[in-house]
Amino acid sequence: MRRRALLSAGAAAALAGCLPAPEVLLASRWVGVAPERGHRLRAPRPARADGPLRRVGALVLGGGVSGLAALRALVEGGVDDAQLLELDDAVGGNSRGHTLAGSGCPMGAHYLPVPGAAAPEVREWLQQIGLLRMTPRGLQPDERHLCHAPQERLFIDGAWQDGLLPSAEGRPATRAQYRRFAQAVAEAQRALPFAMPTTGLAWQPGHAALDAQRFDQWLQAQGLDDSRLLGHLDYCCRDDYGAGIASVSAWAGLHYFASRHGFAAPGEEAAERDAVFTWPEGNAALVRALATPLAPRLHLGRTVLAVEVGRHAVQVQAWNEAQDAPERWQAERVVVALPLHVAQHLVQGLDAPRQRALRETALATRHAPWLVANLQLDAWPLARTGAPLAWDNVPFLPAGRSPMLGYVHARHQSLRTDAAAEPPVITAYLALPETERGRLLSGSAADWTAEVLAHLAPLHPDLAQRLRQADLTRWGHAMAIPAPGVAGQPARRALREPVGRVAFVHTDLAGYSVFEEAFTLGARAGRTLARLG
Repeated sequence: MRRRALLSAGAAAALAGCLPAPEVLLASRWVGVAPERGHRLRAPRPARADGPLRRVGALVLGGGVSGLAALRALVEGGVDDAQLLELDDAVGGNSRGHTLAGSGCPMGAHYLPVPGAAAPEVREWLQQIGLLRMTPRGLQPDERHLCHAPQERLFIDGAWQDGLLPSAEGRPATRAQYRRFAQAVAEAQRALPFAMPTTGLAWQPGHAALDAQRFDQWLQAQGLDDSRLLGHLDYCCRDDYGAGIASVSAWAGLHYFASRHGFAAPGEEAAERDAVFTWPEGNAALVRALATPLAPRLHLGRTVLAVEVGRHAVQVQAWNEAQDAPERWQAERVVVALPLHVAQHLVQGLDAPRQRALRETALATRHAPWLVANLQLDAWPLARTGAPLAWDNVPFLPAGRSPMLGYVHARHQSLRTDAAAEPPVITAYLALPETERGRLLSGSAADWTAEVLAHLAPLHPDLAQRLRQADLTRWGHAMAIPAPGVAGQPARRALREPVGRVAFVHTDLAGYSVFEEAFTLGARAGRTLARLG
C-alpha cells in the first residue's frame, strides 16, 4: 500500500479497533539482519582483493551457532590463531536477540529443550556455563533458567486451554486417533533409532522409507484424519521446520516426537512437561555465553566473496562493510558455516565428487521464510476466558490455514520483581510459505505489522489499540525444510564429514534447523580440523 492509502486505511481501521493509530503503525521498523548484504553476491564480483594478506591457522565463515561452536572447538583444540568472519553486525544467526522497551526479546529461536544423552557436546558445554550441574541424582538443569509455569496454552473454541494439544473432551473419535498416533510414534521408536541431534546416527532403510513420503500422506495411510490431530501436527511441524505436514517428510514428522518426548493422548501424559531452557531474549542468551570468550576472534560486517581451496591453503576474499574495502585471508583450514545455497556459489577448488555433492545438496534444499514481530504494548489486552497467560500462547488453526504460530511472552522468564509494572512485550511468529519470501523482503514494516495484528485479532480483539511500537525481523531463509528425500540425501550426509582442509557445518546439512544440530555439527568438525595441525 502507498503511504497515503496506508494512512487512510489505518485511520479508519483504528476507529474500528482493528489497527493502532496511523502514527503508531508507521513507526514500525525492521531490525536485525540486513538482506542487502547477502544479496551483494547476486551482483558481479569485484576484482580480486588487493592489500595485505592475513594468514591464520583456521578461518570460520559464518557466525551462527554452528560457526561459533566450531570456532570454540578449534580454539580448545589448540588452534591459537583461529578467526571468524560474520556477514552481519552481530553473531548468532537465527538465535539473535533484541531489546524493546528495556526488555530483552528474541528475534528468532527462543528455547532449548534440556538435552539428553544423545547430545554429549551440548551437555558438556552447558555444564561448563553452569546450566547443567552434576548432583547425587545425576545431571540436573539449573531451575532458574527453566521455563516458568504456566508454560503453554492453546486458543480453541473461543477460549484458552492449558497445553497445546487440543482437548478431546466429548470427542471419542478424536481421543481414539490421539491414542493411535501415540502408538505409531512408540512403534517407530522401538523399530528405529531416533535421536536429537541426528549427527552420527545410523541411517537405516526404515528411515529412508519414511523420508521418501510426505507426512500428510503417511498419516492418511494410517487412517489418521481427525482435524484436531492434523491441526496440532501441522503446528508442530511449522514451529520446528517452518513448513506443515503437506511439505515435510514422514521421517521429519515422526522425528519431532520420537527423538524427544514421544506423544501422549490426553490423560496419559507424564506428570511434568518436558523441561526447556528459555530467557527473555530467547536463545540469544546461549549465543552470548558462546560468543563472549571468543570476542577478539570475531570479525563482524564481513561479506565473503570467494573461497578457493588450494593444495596447501585456502584463500578467502571478503568485503569489510565498515571500511568499504576488500580483505584477503589465507587459512590452513576453513569451516564453512554458511547456508548451502550461498556456499555453492563461493567455494571452489574442492575435489570433483565433493564439489558435486555441494551443488546437489544446495539445489535440493528449500528454505522457509519467517517473520518475527516484537510488539510493545501499553497494557495487556482484555483477558479471554480459560487458561491464564503463559510463556507460549498459540491459536489452534486447521492444517494449512494460517502462518501464525502465536506469541511468546518475552518477560515471562524475567526474575526482576518490577517486571510486571513495565510495558508488556510479546513476540509473535509467522512461518510463511516459500512463495511469500519476495513479499516479505519487499513489503514495508507497517504493512507487515498490520498483517501480524490481523492474525492476532481473534486472540485479542483489542490488542491493536494497546500497540505502541513494533520491531520486526525478517528471515528470508530462516531454516531448511526437511521435505521428502532431504534428510537421507546421500550427498548431504556425505558433506557432513570434514575432508582435507574444509568442513561444512551449517544446519542445512541436517535438513532442519535446531540448536542441538548446529552446535554438534560445529563442535565435531572443529575438533576434527584442530587435529590437522
